Amino acid sequence: MTGTMSPLLVLGATGTIGARLVARAAAAGRRTIAVARDGAALAALRERHGATVMPLAATLSSDADAAALADRVAALAGPRPGAVVAAIRGAAPARRLLDAPADFLRRRLDEDLLPHLAAARHLLPLLAPVPGGAYVLVGGPGAEQPWSGYGHRSIGAAALQMLARVLHEEARTLPVRVQMLAIDSPVRTAHNAAHACTQWPDADAIADYALRMVDGRLRPDAALLRFPSDGPVRPPGLSDDIDLAPPPCVPASTHDTAAQALLQRIAARSRSPQEFRS
Repeated sequence: MTGTMSPLLVLGATGTIGARLVARAAAAGRRTIAVARDGAALAALRERHGATVMPLAATLSSDADAAALADRVAALAGPRPGAVVAAIRGAAPARRLLDAPADFLRRRLDEDLLPHLAAARHLLPLLAPVPGGAYVLVGGPGAEQPWSGYGHRSIGAAALQMLARVLHEEARTLPVRVQMLAIDSPVRTAHNAAHACTQWPDADAIADYALRMVDGRLRPDAALLRFPSDGPVRPPGLSDDIDLAPPPCVPASTHDTAAQALLQRIAARSRSPQEFRS
């Protein structure tokens, strides 16, 4: 059985990207092991997407947690997973590093970086017996372009990119293909659509891209792929220690706005009287 047909293991299955990964995999009929802390949210995923989704409540706060998860996955009935997508990240509010104690950054790395290493250490060996095994780490924005107030995210994202490159090289001996999907901007979802920037990538598009990486259809030899491929980079001539603001939203053109208003007026005038009844 190839990595494409084997079950998919999604870490962080109830998060913004993880939930869409589960949805897109289920829509394609791919058996998916959905891992997250929130058992109720996992149950909702199972109810929403059907029997192809196997919920598995677990934490990844430590090396011991990752070892326990690997044992549980290995004990599941049926074929072992042939691919893992790790979409895990801790939560922390905006804060200047200069205003926070040093332990603040340490805790952020404990939540954003080290769980990725722990998971890879114990889950990569499970993929080794499956031909075409793939392990994809998902990282957020900020690695190239630090944002004021979110320096901890930038440092964690940069470290995660290097971790992915190291794992990419070290996993060649297993052999398992390790790659990273670096998302270079915030993500547009159904929850933030009202105020999201037009250039933000859609969560479903990211999920589809990750699944194509899992199947080895997008530069399988590359350690890191960016989404979108033309995402923002640090402008030349600026020092790495300068906090840059997030790229501004692209406003809707006045032409588009006027056209939309005209269509709405035409539609309102053409409605039949029955359409206005309660």
